[in-house]
Amino acid sequence: MSARRSPTLEDVAAHAGVSRATASRVVNDDPRVRDHARAAVAAAIAELGYRPNRAARSLVVREPDSVSVLIHEPDARIFADPFFGGLLRGVGQRLSRTSLQMVLLMGDPETDSSRMVRYLRGGHTDGVIVVSAHRSEELIRALLETRLPTVFVGRPLADPDTFPYVDVDNREGGRLATRRLVERGCRRIATISGPGDMAAGVDRLEGWGEVVRDAGLDTDLVVPGDFTASGGAAAMRRLLEAAPDLDGVFAASDLMAAAAMSELHATGRRVPDDVALVGFDASAAAGMTHPPLTTVSNPVSEMAVRATDLLLRRMEGEQVEPEILPTRLVPGGTA
Repeated sequence: MSARRSPTLEDVAAHAGVSRATASRVVNDDPRVRDHARAAVAAAIAELGYRPNRAARSLVVREPDSVSVLIHEPDARIFADPFFGGLLRGVGQRLSRTSLQMVLLMGDPETDSSRMVRYLRGGHTDGVIVVSAHRSEELIRALLETRLPTVFVGRPLADPDTFPYVDVDNREGGRLATRRLVERGCRRIATISGPGDMAAGVDRLEGWGEVVRDAGLDTDLVVPGDFTASGGAAAMRRLLEAAPDLDGVFAASDLMAAAAMSELHATGRRVPDDVALVGFDASAAAGMTHPPLTTVSNPVSEMAVRATDLLLRRMEGEQVEPEILPTRLVPGGTA
């Protein structure tokens, strides 16, 4: 430590491997801190020679006592996609057993990242759950520099070993969906993939490709989508123009699958008689189509509960490991 300045609480937190909020709680004798985190902070205080400012300690300091759920998507998509509703219910369910408040940060990754990063850098929250993460160097840099305890729902595509995460086995889910189409006898199997800057989009596409290649079929029937209904409809129209003889489609989300079904019906194609269709998520949207979608389970509420639990442990200074949940095919009437 430089002799020209005294160690700060931020130095203590960094040395102990905990958040600033946890270090502050130890200094202020907060009983909520777990023993191992308290011991780590006490050791850092002793080693660095940190001395709390008595005047500052005499003030009543308001700590955020919150967990931020950061969703890298535009507002319109968040409120239209049942995935996010299930996720927020899961986080709220786990936080209900604590004194922490959930704060929702949301915005378009193209235009709102700086605003969300400013909030994180402002010290307004104790920890972050990042959802629907697109590639964002600005966000990753802010999370690393602020040392905020962070857990991702969904494997971060960049630097997956930097942060703990909870995810579903998306590649296996893509394989399950595509295998069902192959087993039905489909020979021209297309996919409406997810975004290429998200791990879920990449992994589900790779699962589709593995099964299609193993079956000796063409792998060129790929049109990217964005997990939205409008994106699924546009992608289905492009596929029909490129391959009017297609007889199977794996859409990487239920919303895209439901919209694809509408486009197929509009062109006179029967599902599943003419074109078999499989979605992904087993969301409420899967049960609203006629016939109901064949889909792949995505246990979003369970992922959210587990991610919140990992975050609470990280906030107490524990080291945690990523968790991958299994998935399964959910039979419906479209494949």
